Amino acid sequence: MKKIGFLSFGHWSDHPSYLTRTGGDTLLQSIDLSVAAEEIGLDGAYFRVHHFARQLASPFPLLAAIGAKTNSIEIGTGVIDMRYENPLYMVEDASAADLIAGHRLQLGISRGSPEQVIEGWRHFGYEPKEGETDADMGRRKAMEFLDKLKGEGFAEPNPYPMFPNPPGLLRLEPYADGLRDRIWWGAASNATAIWAAENGMNLQSSTLKFDENGKPFHIQQAEQIRLYKEAWKKSGHGREPRVSVSRSIFAIVNDQDRYYFGQQGKGDDSFGYIEADKRAVFGRSYAAEPDLLIKELANDEAIQEADTLLLTIPNTLGVDYNIHVLSSILEHVAPALGWK
Repeated sequence: MKKIGFLSFGHWSDHPSYLTRTGGDTLLQSIDLSVAAEEIGLDGAYFRVHHFARQLASPFPLLAAIGAKTNSIEIGTGVIDMRYENPLYMVEDASAADLIAGHRLQLGISRGSPEQVIEGWRHFGYEPKEGETDADMGRRKAMEFLDKLKGEGFAEPNPYPMFPNPPGLLRLEPYADGLRDRIWWGAASNATAIWAAENGMNLQSSTLKFDENGKPFHIQQAEQIRLYKEAWKKSGHGREPRVSVSRSIFAIVNDQDRYYFGQQGKGDDSFGYIEADKRAVFGRSYAAEPDLLIKELANDEAIQEADTLLLTIPNTLGVDYNIHVLSSILEHVAPALGWK
């Protein structure tokens, strides 16, 4: 395990037990949490993107703000739903945020998961082309995004421009060198993991995947990662790929931890439907005293296959408690997983 980061869904609600009562609370606390996470030595700050929900939605202002206030921590998403995106405008936003952060962006994108509203991307002005599904549309937009990130000219310049142009076709600006190699695909199936490898994207695999053989979650996920690595090798890319997995892991080191999470680690994987025709397997949560936690995680095959672990956090409990959660993992558990 080379890197450990956190993954926040950015929930907020006007609830008595929440320390994130508003969208502003969540955004500002996300910045503070990222700064504090860098100070304790965490490797990454990642954020989920959901539309039409009281969660983080528009990632680039947040990523840019974190980039301006930190120096070394990786900053990313897990994931941006490409069905909602204008790929060219996204290139400009992502490149600007990456330059502000000093080339630390690690953007996770995907075709998206079931959303809060029916076909929400239509409200954003998008619809599949004839013969396409919404998943096809998301992948098509992803490919356009990747293509334009290369920084190659494609637009015919105006012969009478307001400002002088360089020679040749024009590209989108600003250009962020190397960002194309720091795009990740969130894959829920083996097939899309292979597709991500073939198209030179890193792999993000979350706490659920489509159930493809009835095996335990961590075994199915490990199989997915191995298929991805094989496809990457066959594709002949000139760099090593990265693979992240997400987990809910809590080291119980005091009574407050026991109160919040004492019962969560006793569950098993679960199976259910996230779409009408898509049966999924959901990974269990881990919560235990550090010694037991280390033994349990050592048997998680997918964690052993990945180079990056993203810890899902209870962001509604505030910055201080989440730093305690992350610090407990770094101090008591991470070294046994091979982290630094």
